[in-house]
Amino acid sequence: MRKYLTVLICLLFSPALYAADTLTFAQAANLAIAYSADLRHSRASQKLLEGAWKWGRRAYFPQMNITVSENDRLQQMGVDSFIKNYGLNVDQLLFDGGRLLMSRKMERMELDLSSVKLDRMANEVAEAAIAAYRNVLSSRTILEIKKSALTVLEEQLRILHEEVRLGLALPVDLASANISLADAKLDINSLTLDLAEKEKQFADLLGLDVLPVLIEKVDINRSIKLPEVSAAAALAKEQNPNLKEARHSIAKKKMELNYAARTWIPTLKLNGNFGLTGQQYPLTRYNWSVGITIDFIHPWFQNRLVMQTGWEPVASGLYDRSAALQNNFTPAPDPAAGFNKKQAALALSLEQENLDTFLTRLGRITSNALEKCALAEEKRLLSLESVSLGSERCQVEEIRLGLGQITRLELMEKLIEQTQREIAVVETATALLEAERELERFLDLQPGELEVFTKSISSQILR
Repeated sequence: MRKYLTVLICLLFSPALYAADTLTFAQAANLAIAYSADLRHSRASQKLLEGAWKWGRRAYFPQMNITVSENDRLQQMGVDSFIKNYGLNVDQLLFDGGRLLMSRKMERMELDLSSVKLDRMANEVAEAAIAAYRNVLSSRTILEIKKSALTVLEEQLRILHEEVRLGLALPVDLASANISLADAKLDINSLTLDLAEKEKQFADLLGLDVLPVLIEKVDINRSIKLPEVSAAAALAKEQNPNLKEARHSIAKKKMELNYAARTWIPTLKLNGNFGLTGQQYPLTRYNWSVGITIDFIHPWFQNRLVMQTGWEPVASGLYDRSAALQNNFTPAPDPAAGFNKKQAALALSLEQENLDTFLTRLGRITSNALEKCALAEEKRLLSLESVSLGSERCQVEEIRLGLGQITRLELMEKLIEQTQREIAVVETATALLEAERELERFLDLQPGELEVFTKSISSQILR
């Protein structure tokens, strides 16, 4: 995660040195992750599930059952009896057609998928914190632009007052200029309130009462280099998060189908019993037995075959031997279970079809994502060019004002238009960063790795 956030800082904004009472993107993301109650709960739940899965191994080992009973009978006719019984029963699974192993593998796959989703959840929390940081910076930059523009307009209004007093301008121009200035102040007040709300939401996301000093800056001059569509599509096909999840789901569905196909295989268990009996302590009589239990489970029949033999000493060197054979047959215990295999096959077919559909659309989705980034970059360049041309035009308008070709009110209108162009540059730079990060997430790249990937592809082509 630290590497993830460090690269993100380098990608989105200019580097900044750590100082006391300041906040960087890495610190913001770490604070958001640490403060997220949902993330903490999910991690704790994942840890509990991992522990429960580990304890599931005991299914491979003997299962023991200890019984203790005491039967006291006081008879009016006959001899009283006080029978005490202590028993130990041990069952050991010998063979189940691999169903237990497959069941544990499916549980492990569920845990792995849950862990991946947990990592993605942490990344989402980090992304949300950085996006909130970026929005605050963007709003602050726009607010500073508007405040600077207001200062210029107030200076122009002051000059216009003098011109009206000297009879060099019309009072109607002064009234229009006052309206424009009032609109600018109202816009600044509205943006200030909006910024305060964004800062409050950002602080709440980090679990802070007051935001520290934000030391990062928006870089409106940063350009972007994009890889070829074929290279990006190949990378997406290999490691797109949705594709990874779909492949994982298909593997799980295949195992579920294999599990359903093996339900007819009988289960073989070895069981043993050891008992102590007597009328008083210490108990002197004992008996023991061993047996095999075979279970056939099918939707149309269920059969349990139990074979058991035992020994019980009755005198010195003499034993009573016993043998038992029991068979329980249940016709049509659960006919509906016969559709389990078909349902598992249908679920697998659906997952495979969804994967094939996504793979078919993958190239188009990748192309659209790259085109979105390219359009955002082009828009940023056009906005910069518009600001440059607008600045030159304002200089020309000032010359025209000096020559008496335009009024000062018209100059103020041109300055307001130039302010909007400067704001548009900040907005397009922010939109470019958002489009670039969206592409990186589609390719399962860490922030900043898109540029590294593009350079590596370019170097391979040059070779």
